Amino acid sequence: MKLWERVARVFGRRDAGAREEAERILLEADFGIAATAEILDQVTRAPLRDGDFQAALQQAVARILAAAAPLGGDPGALARAPEPPSVILVFGVNGVGKTTTIAKLAHRLTRERRSVLLAAADTFRAGASEQLKIWADRLAVPSVGGAGGADPAAVAFDAVAAARARGVDTVLVDTAGRMHTEERLLEELKKVVRVVAKQRPGAPHESLLVLDGTVGQNAVQQARAFAAGLPLTGLIVTKLDGTAKGGSVVAVQRAVRVPVRFVGTGEGLEDLEVFAAQSYAKRLVSG
Repeated sequence: MKLWERVARVFGRRDAGAREEAERILLEADFGIAATAEILDQVTRAPLRDGDFQAALQQAVARILAAAAPLGGDPGALARAPEPPSVILVFGVNGVGKTTTIAKLAHRLTRERRSVLLAAADTFRAGASEQLKIWADRLAVPSVGGAGGADPAAVAFDAVAAARARGVDTVLVDTAGRMHTEERLLEELKKVVRVVAKQRPGAPHESLLVLDGTVGQNAVQQARAFAAGLPLTGLIVTKLDGTAKGGSVVAVQRAVRVPVRFVGTGEGLEDLEVFAAQSYAKRLVSG
């Protein structure tokens, strides 16, 4: 049974326990407490006629998802510096699919005829630099890395310098991904931000946070922690390949006013979709 049908059946009872049961349905779908309350408040206030419940629920979800939409209107338009290189920092805890997402972004940019350089500034995780180098070779783009334990900010600095020297349009920087609760990690990432800003005025031109769409409210906590300390310009939610409930995207968007820019729907290089609030809401509610 589709989500809207389950919630509509409960609302149709009009008894004292209907609201509580509707809340349970949305919470089990990972919408989170705040988004659930806002959605049900909107649906309750809407003047519903027969057959309108599905549209009202879908619109309530879409309203939350669209609240932080980028000013330019196109979530998929990655910033371009007036003078190259553009610098894009990519953040996220271990296991969210950050490095694969960077490869997808690089693939997208090369298809737009933008030259790309990958920077392996995750010098903490064993094999991270090698993994990014494999993707760089597969995509036929250059990469810059550092030895294990090297200063991530120094790697990012060298990558931007290399891109300037080679006339590369865009630098994609992979950053360390330990737990968001580690203050040392956030300070390390802040240093990367400061260093690229000194190397390239206006940088970082994008700061993207990758979140795992299957971890529910943990994604909300991660988004809050990173958004509090870093100048995020967008979110990328991964692993939404049909197995995830998907409500966590709504919960995250309700918690932080940083727009979702892309969603990952599989392991292939093409499996990165530009986020569209209306169609995503339709998928959640009516899919």
